[in-house]
Amino acid sequence: MTTRSGTARSGDLEIHYDDIGDPHAPPVLLIMGLGAQMVFWRSAFCQKIADDGYRVIRFDNRDAGLTSKLDGARVAGPPLPIRLTHSLLGTPSPGAPYTLVDMAADAQAVLDHLDIERAHIVGASMGGMITQIFAADHADRTVTATVVMSSNNQAFLPPPGPKQLRALLAAPPRGANRETLIAHRAKLGAIIGSPVYPAPRAVALAHSAEYYDRSYYPAGFLRQFAAIGATGSLVEYNRRTEVPTLVLHGTHDKLMRPSGARAIAHAVPGATLRMIDGMAHDLPEPLWDEIIGALTEHFAQG
Repeated sequence: MTTRSGTARSGDLEIHYDDIGDPHAPPVLLIMGLGAQMVFWRSAFCQKIADDGYRVIRFDNRDAGLTSKLDGARVAGPPLPIRLTHSLLGTPSPGAPYTLVDMAADAQAVLDHLDIERAHIVGASMGGMITQIFAADHADRTVTATVVMSSNNQAFLPPPGPKQLRALLAAPPRGANRETLIAHRAKLGAIIGSPVYPAPRAVALAHSAEYYDRSYYPAGFLRQFAAIGATGSLVEYNRRTEVPTLVLHGTHDKLMRPSGARAIAHAVPGATLRMIDGMAHDLPEPLWDEIIGALTEHFAQG
């Protein structure tokens, strides 16, 4: 795999990225989700897209991975239960240091740095929310948009499953060591991940160790979570989206329920909804061929 790594400037931030495959091939920009590093787009997954004739760029969002951290930036405003109520109502919560609009500008900065005029934009979970904003605000930079296991946060959507939400928001034990923190992350993956295609425990622990050793930064999760709440409903962005849009979602996702995918597909003119049987809130390797096949078919149509 030919991988070129570097950093792009977005204001005062340095955005770390990998650039994979033929630099002359059509570019695909991958945007990851809440608290997740770019390596959640597994290298072998990216290589399979590159092998289909695409240039694949993945990057760490602000406050994650090897990208700049906003150390000391505080989340002000209401407590978590009030923020969750705002989310249910589709209204923004105040007090976040930045919003998903700022994070979409980071994605644009990566394209600018690489002198890429237009790209296929693919986002997972929170990255799918950023993709919705990018497709609406930067249509001239977007060939196609693909929103994976995400939501548009419109009012009165069914909330996440209680078990999955508790696992996502649960803090590890105070003073936990490396081994405990790695096990904590692996347990989260098992709870929100695909029950039909569970990752072997050894693989889950190995991936969790990779994430921990690369960058363990829980403060970034809190600020990114606040950014989602501060942005509110994305329906306005959906309605003015003109680029070809694919919505991919798992039938078994209880963290981001399929109702969120249906809401996006309904709100974006001409969007295509494709449900992946057995997938939950992850990208299980047994489904890579189906997922990547859907992506590349959409890219070709775009």
